[in-house]
Amino acid sequence: MREDESLLVLDFVRHLEDRFRICFITFITFTMKRPLFACLIIPFCFLFPLQTKAQSFKDKQLYSKYLSEEELMDDMSKYDFSQLFTHTDNSVVYGFIGDNYQRIRIKFISVVKNQKTPDDYTVYGKSMVKNNICVFHGTITITNIRKYKSTSYGVDDEYKNEGIKGQFAAFGNYIFSENQNQIHSGVFKGTFQSNFYLDKNNKIYYDDIDLNSDSYTNNQFVGQWISYKGNLVKRCNWGDFRVPNDGDLDIGAGEFSPNDKYLNLGWQTKRDLSVMQSDKGAKQIEEAKWWK
Repeated sequence: MREDESLLVLDFVRHLEDRFRICFITFITFTMKRPLFACLIIPFCFLFPLQTKAQSFKDKQLYSKYLSEEELMDDMSKYDFSQLFTHTDNSVVYGFIGDNYQRIRIKFISVVKNQKTPDDYTVYGKSMVKNNICVFHGTITITNIRKYKSTSYGVDDEYKNEGIKGQFAAFGNYIFSENQNQIHSGVFKGTFQSNFYLDKNNKIYYDDIDLNSDSYTNNQFVGQWISYKGNLVKRCNWGDFRVPNDGDLDIGAGEFSPNDKYLNLGWQTKRDLSVMQSDKGAKQIEEAKWWK
């Protein structure tokens, strides 16, 4: 079986397992006293899966009051958005895995637009948790593109005369499969949002117009990591400059700053570098090309 086929099978099985657990519990609970109700609810479980946190994130952002309701996928799928995902220096891509906010590093080494299915992008990258590095392959699929109702021109309107036609948000799904021969490997799956802008020449750019604002972020990925053994399912989110849905992990005002209680989970060097930019040891670790 080819790698892409195995990914599809794994994704299907995971969904089936989730639905089976829900339906099994429902069956046990209601069959004895309410057999008719059980007969009705079990098929419903298969038809309408529970909404995940990843899907909730996507829906909340997609229907934000700041975005137009007009869907632009048909008009904009001709563009190549691959550059959006590889633009940012990895030293400012932050992420966590698990409810204890263990740090994870994610690096997209290659993102290529699929010419046969233009909404899909083939991804090759690496993940690192502690000192464990895994290779992954997978797909990013763009499902929606919306335009922001108003356009920002940055600090002191520095972009005002640059001919910007508008700012946009791309939404979609992703699934990345780590190498099964490596230890502690599994599958990443979830949803994402990436922002870009369009210039007067109809060229797209990674949207860093508001890079200097305190809350700036981009390339927000929200989802899960599922071990191949099936015994571990962990929250796993990452993003540029800030982490989406990160609870009390980030306590920084002007920039990302990890909470003291999580420093021993891979965040100590980030804190050290924030406090003292001249800390050579922390700088070397934070800026290391660990994926090479």
